[in-house]
Amino acid sequence: MPFDEPKEECGVIGIYAPGEDVARLTFFGLYALQHRGQESAGIAASDGTGVRVHTRMGLVNTAFSEHDLRTLVGHIAIGHTRYSTTGSSREINAGPFVATSEHGTIAVAHNGNLINSDALRSELMERGVSLVSSTDTEPLAWMIALSQGPDIATRVRQAMLRFSGAYSLAILTRDALVGVRDPLGIRPLCLGRLGNGWVLASETCALATIGATFEREIDPGEIVVIDEHGIRSFAAPEQPDRQATCIFEMIYFARPDSEMMGKRLHLARQRMGAELWREHPADADLVIPLPDSAVPAAIGYARASGIPYAEGLIKNRYIGRTFIQPDQRLREQGVKLKFNALPEILEGKRVVLVDDTIVRGTTSRPIVELLKQNGAREVHMRVHAPPIMWPCYYGVDMARREELIAANRSVEEIGETIGADSIGYLSLEGLIRAIDLPAGRFCTACLTGRYPIPARVEVAKLSFEPAANGRESALLTPGRIGH
Repeated sequence: MPFDEPKEECGVIGIYAPGEDVARLTFFGLYALQHRGQESAGIAASDGTGVRVHTRMGLVNTAFSEHDLRTLVGHIAIGHTRYSTTGSSREINAGPFVATSEHGTIAVAHNGNLINSDALRSELMERGVSLVSSTDTEPLAWMIALSQGPDIATRVRQAMLRFSGAYSLAILTRDALVGVRDPLGIRPLCLGRLGNGWVLASETCALATIGATFEREIDPGEIVVIDEHGIRSFAAPEQPDRQATCIFEMIYFARPDSEMMGKRLHLARQRMGAELWREHPADADLVIPLPDSAVPAAIGYARASGIPYAEGLIKNRYIGRTFIQPDQRLREQGVKLKFNALPEILEGKRVVLVDDTIVRGTTSRPIVELLKQNGAREVHMRVHAPPIMWPCYYGVDMARREELIAANRSVEEIGETIGADSIGYLSLEGLIRAIDLPAGRFCTACLTGRYPIPARVEVAKLSFEPAANGRESALLTPGRIGH
């Protein structure tokens, strides 16, 4: 039974800080971004003469040893923690990716998804480039490496003309750190100060973890180059007249302690809960969250309603981060592998269960049943986002449209399907009020079907996987260490 939640995309970080142990700082920055991807992690570093890369499957704390970090010497580093949206979960697909051309070697960490990666792959293969992975990041890296121009900013600008989709990039060259955000700003990227150095990161929580101070967000379409001459900013070659930041960063993906678009997300999500109460009140005894991401909204719902807040479900935070499959008996336990209920809290109570999303609906019914089995008299489901009715093509593994429960059932039918006594979703208007920013600054495609970049063809996640012919052991990028 797949857990019913959208999967985080990826986290990226880059550090330029002469005199600092940048690989170690990058390691701890990736720790802060672990929620954005738990499949693999990697770091690339440069000392001004050469680029070294280490990647490995698993969580950040298992992907690196003390020896690995000592090997990654230099004053520039980038890091990546991955959840796969294009390409399978294999070590050959772990970032950062390296590409070498007449201009030297670059390494690229990428958060997002290119919807034209198939065309880029075909072009590169015609040019004689041997692609070894099935991700969209590898062709992206090669397009930058093979672009022409006197400097890295020019080559990045040339490559951006070929990219369609979402991308926030941390790029490492022999002597520079480069940050790039797609022209619509779909995926986040921010800039921080670390002593005399600089940090790029997907979220501000990573800056705080390593002692950096938040300076600003990288603008949509902006290219930032950091080297011995300081920091310079360049505009995208083509800049649309609108922004389309993923609204689910505000609802779910980003950590609640992060600041994004001038908003502390914990407080914004509390406001979502308050708006949810105003739109969908309930006559109940307790408000409980589905941990952990719905906690701020449940607090907001409880405060606005005056209904006491309580923890009725305890989450095992690590069960979803193992590659070991449960046996049949444990598989039948379903959500009990991930959540335990507190019967002393629930007994005889009418419960409002606050969740951030319902994607497929595969786990909502077992969770409602778990609450009732442990004594809840009624369960009223409240969701602090509108119904997800369309797939995402920009770096989030939501589901195909035919798998989305809200695309195929009415809200009332969803409530009946999951066994809730009532159900209510926050409206898009209520969500925008809670965020307190103009609706036009966000991509709401998964909620409305209005895509900021037309997705002509849906490329399957595993479209570029090699046939199962034993090639895996040969598909190793030169220069990688620590496998």
